[in-house]
Amino acid sequence: MEASVAPKRPVIFSGIQPTGIFTLGNYLGAIKNWAPLQEENDCIYSIVDEHAITVRQDPAKLRESALRALAVLIACGIDPKKSILFIQSHVPAHAQLSWVLSCYCQFGELGRMTQFKDKSQKNADNINAGLFTYPALMAADILLYQTNLVPVGEDQKQHLELSRDIAQRFNHLHGDTFAIPEPYIPKVGARIMSLQEPQKKMSKSDANVNAFITVLDDEDTILRKFKRAVTDSEAEVAYREGKDGVNNLMTIYSVVTGKGFEEIEREFAGKGYGDFKLAVGQAVADHMKPVREEFQRLYADKAYLKEVYREGAEHAAHLARRTLDKVYRKVGFVPAK
Repeated sequence: MEASVAPKRPVIFSGIQPTGIFTLGNYLGAIKNWAPLQEENDCIYSIVDEHAITVRQDPAKLRESALRALAVLIACGIDPKKSILFIQSHVPAHAQLSWVLSCYCQFGELGRMTQFKDKSQKNADNINAGLFTYPALMAADILLYQTNLVPVGEDQKQHLELSRDIAQRFNHLHGDTFAIPEPYIPKVGARIMSLQEPQKKMSKSDANVNAFITVLDDEDTILRKFKRAVTDSEAEVAYREGKDGVNNLMTIYSVVTGKGFEEIEREFAGKGYGDFKLAVGQAVADHMKPVREEFQRLYADKAYLKEVYREGAEHAAHLARRTLDKVYRKVGFVPAK
């Protein structure tokens, strides 16, 4: 009797920019959902420091930010024994495949990328070639690992579509080479808005520090920011159209407590927004405390972080090399060995 072969697990890849600490929105909308994915998928997470230098960076701060991002991911539940966790610049195949893929990507396709247009406006004094060809590197990040699923937000959907187009174009010309990645939309994911302008998404680049919570904010900071959160003049905790500020706070409270909107409305019936905002702030502070404390422990242990990113890069490089060798052979490069 033949032994049964275990079905291949889906490969998930996600790249994380090391240019700032994750917000509560990043955490509740995406990162919180990543840890459970490790149980049924082969997850690969990269700190994409090569992407970060498309805008000017302070070198010392970039190195620090990459290590902080690594520590935050582990603190948020990414287990280096279950997932591959590495720093992008430690695996040369990313840059090597990016060059090949840029030769299979049309100038017009890159010019249509809305993120290039947005970043060009914000960095008018540094519209560099890397900023323009960024999507080819992102395609390399994804396609190197024969990725099946990519967790994406609204701002990255266009880049994933281009990665799919490049993969299909290459496959059509050279035969089956790349898996065609699909977007991964989590079943439970919250879109968390700004605490000061609840019509727009929470962002760490917001000029108003009261508009966002980071995963490393202490309890006093969290409570203070929620006390200042924008609501409305109705003084009623209810989820409905036109109550953007209250809707946002209810969404946050729901995600961190597991309570539904109707239960929340009953809990705060007859109570003012002051009580409600304090409760939301306290629930968030309690929810994030283990993450903050674990980050502090991990970030103090530089030897452990070095061990994690070195082992992660070794595993990633092994997988990446298999794809890169296949690509080099198909485009006609002479084998190095």
